[in-house]
Amino acid sequence: MNRTLSADTPKKVGEIVKLNGWVNARRNMGKIVFLDLRDRWGIVQVVCVPSETDEPSRDALKDIRPEFVLEIEGVVQDRNEEQVNEKLETGKIEVLAKKIKIFSAVSSELPIAVVEKNTEEADLQKRLDWRWIDLRKPKNILIFKVWTLMEQAFREYWTSNDYIEIHSPKFMGAPSEGSAELFEVKYFDRKAYLAQSPQFYKQMAMASGFEKVFEVGPVFRANPSFTPRHDTEFTGYDMEISFIESHQDIINEEQKAIQYVLGKIKEKFGEEILSVFGRDLIVPTIPFPQITMKQAKEILAKLKVPDEREGDLSPEEERKLSDYIKEKEGYEFVFVTEYPVNVRPFYHMRLEGDQKITKSFDLLWNGLEITTGAQREHRYNVLVAQAKEKGLKLKLIQFYLNFFKYGCPPHGGLGLGPSRMLMKIFNIDNVREVTYLYRGIKRLEP
Repeated sequence: MNRTLSADTPKKVGEIVKLNGWVNARRNMGKIVFLDLRDRWGIVQVVCVPSETDEPSRDALKDIRPEFVLEIEGVVQDRNEEQVNEKLETGKIEVLAKKIKIFSAVSSELPIAVVEKNTEEADLQKRLDWRWIDLRKPKNILIFKVWTLMEQAFREYWTSNDYIEIHSPKFMGAPSEGSAELFEVKYFDRKAYLAQSPQFYKQMAMASGFEKVFEVGPVFRANPSFTPRHDTEFTGYDMEISFIESHQDIINEEQKAIQYVLGKIKEKFGEEILSVFGRDLIVPTIPFPQITMKQAKEILAKLKVPDEREGDLSPEEERKLSDYIKEKEGYEFVFVTEYPVNVRPFYHMRLEGDQKITKSFDLLWNGLEITTGAQREHRYNVLVAQAKEKGLKLKLIQFYLNFFKYGCPPHGGLGLGPSRMLMKIFNIDNVREVTYLYRGIKRLEP
């Protein structure tokens, strides 16, 4: 007999089915035992009447408790009206057990609860210690269902718009984002670095004539921060486009991609996100608002928000600026453009009318930066001059500079953080909650 998923069980009233899953709850009602069996599609109530089961099943039933992994065969039947009116999460049907098989038992008391009843959730650090148990919670599984769809939708957008996917190396002989925040590793007889981004190799693809590329891959940042938005290893989404006129072409492309992706998520999971997380996901209209860094600082000054970072925005400034835009224009998104040279990498192109300003941008979503992008400098001599100005040793990046010696089109791109997008999709404040296995300064396990 093939397995039936919890979501498909209501379609099989009167039929014998086989269910597999975890025991979410056990309720003893005299001679009858109710088991709520959970798989990643939902929960089914199983009615266990000893007289209806064989002897091995009756013996197994004595030991079963929450988080046992079971196989149950039984008949699907409608629940009585009184039970249905209770609006239990197990729905309008139940399964009358005929056979019960224990796949795996729980050897001791659970270190953290999967089902919280009138108690606060365990401390986050403890839940991260036991992450594989924490992830059993349906609300956590929903996060990764949405991530799966989100990544699929981004890929659909890129591939349907003629992008080529690349997979760049994660060992590098020189840093791609400056010398800070590097993980240094021993690479045979010399040093190597874990890639901070695929930036150099996206641009190589432009010099190779690929014209439009994207990449989904790991990013490593030796960031000595304990904030709720930072981690040392994460997944990055990157894209790069050739023959652009300015960074505005990249902005236009990103907002179209985000609108497409959020539309897909809203369509499939919008109701569930609202029910579980209380977040009414909004699919934005295009274009998103834009302000320059200079304008942003002027707005923040009027709001009396302290200017903590010259030419850049602190987390508090990002939140206050987003609140202002949402109130004034009704948008959760805002592009901040024209960052000064001193806070941007050497390869960002500069404005023709002001060489102290770059053709760059960040995208904020409800107070959180989710994207950094720019038009890149593609002219070899200008790029060399900008690298020298930043104090970089040309010998270390000569392989990169060579990409531009033999013809490279005007181009630009961005890097986007999917984990930060998930934080905003669910209104979750900590990146640890939306990361499968978080890596930070003091966490390398599990």
